[in-house]
Amino acid sequence: MLRIVLDLFRYNREFALGAFLTAIVVAMAVLSAFSPYNPLDTFVVPPDVPPSWAYWFGTTSRGQDTFWILTFAMRNTLLFGFTVAILSRILSLTIGMIAGYLGGWTDRVLMSINDTFIVIPLFPLLVLFYFVMRDYMSWALLAVVMACLGWAYDARLIRSVMMSLKQREFTRTAVFSGMTTPEIVVREHLPYVLPIVFSTTLNNINWSIGLEVTLSVLGFTDLDTPTVGTMIFWANQHSAMVSGVWWWFVFPTLFVTIAFIGLFMLAVSMNEYIDPRSRLARMGGGSA
Repeated sequence: MLRIVLDLFRYNREFALGAFLTAIVVAMAVLSAFSPYNPLDTFVVPPDVPPSWAYWFGTTSRGQDTFWILTFAMRNTLLFGFTVAILSRILSLTIGMIAGYLGGWTDRVLMSINDTFIVIPLFPLLVLFYFVMRDYMSWALLAVVMACLGWAYDARLIRSVMMSLKQREFTRTAVFSGMTTPEIVVREHLPYVLPIVFSTTLNNINWSIGLEVTLSVLGFTDLDTPTVGTMIFWANQHSAMVSGVWWWFVFPTLFVTIAFIGLFMLAVSMNEYIDPRSRLARMGGGSA
């Protein structure tokens, strides 16, 4: 995987730019460790102060330093995206590889379940879940629910790759050599699947961040946990745009947009790397 990343940095400018943009938002999130304020405290600074040397991103109507509360918001938003992506990758990787390699009734049962999750309308279901679990809603609970709903598309993609790998000569050789099914799947097939998992992970992070921001802006989440969505929610509750406190909206929106663009460029670059024709063309080995 490290060699793949180095090749992408060397031959793909979009990947390098995406990594740079992603590094900006990650650095912003890391700064939360050095914040002089508790993210849950309000009215610790003068409210509605525009950006200045004292308050780089201004202050909110709740008396919070926008810069420092944004560091916590970016940290929680990114952690939410990574949590959903990791949990859903475990599901999609396990189900996709088992269904693709074993085939038969195992494949039919797992893909029937998979297709059921694909056709479920996720946003209305998450809104309904919020109203049912409103008193117990938390950041972690929402992440688990979204992970359980966000694996189906990628599981089908991984299954198709496994079905192709199953027909390769090296798979037959591994079977004849006496390797067990788990050994074949993990040692022989997993290295071919990992680049696809990496690409789908980036797309899933973007998906989960976008859905979390949408739910938070509408108030359908834990509003006590600072995220980009909850920042925009509170700004809307205090009529920040009407009151001229534009920085309360602008900076969270700017940084989450940078995160979206950076992760999207990384995902697109990885997709190009997976395609041998695109990779050879970039490295000067393709033919017209």
